[in-house]
Amino acid sequence: MTTATLDRTPVQWSPNLGLDMPVMDDTHEECVSLLAEVVQAPDETVLSRWAVLIDHTQEHFDREDQWMRDTGFAADNCHTTQHNVILQVMREGGKRGLMGELDLVRQMAYELGLWLANHIQSMDAALALHLRSIGFDPATGTVTNPQAFASEEIQGCGGGSAHSEAGQSVGA
Repeated sequence: MTTATLDRTPVQWSPNLGLDMPVMDDTHEECVSLLAEVVQAPDETVLSRWAVLIDHTQEHFDREDQWMRDTGFAADNCHTTQHNVILQVMREGGKRGLMGELDLVRQMAYELGLWLANHIQSMDAALALHLRSIGFDPATGTVTNPQAFASEEIQGCGGGSAHSEAGQSVGA
């Protein structure tokens, strides 16, 4: 590793980041692990680890975006917008890494860990609540409580129109 390698510990997986949705939780835990691998990678593997992280993140975000479309979150909500921006930034980081800026890539992985923890606890938490409220099964895509669907697509940043199991609105 170069002398400027991060001495900080990247975000750690914790049960506090869990959303009681195993598919989401497993994906988030894997993402945290991949971020740590990038931060701690020696120079010769930083870019290959970054590429694996980008691929994982693309699949992760595509799956969440599909769930949102399938269950009444607006396709153009800010949750999806954040996904798109993060992927764009990650791809730009890969280009900078190819120019030799490996410590920048490590720094980006570290910062993405901070962003991810916040994203999980806000936007993904609202999505998980929404998915549970309609009885959505991520493995099959089936909905067991379709009457809980909002009458209109959920707009805004993650769930201003989402309803909890108790029927109360949940803010974003």
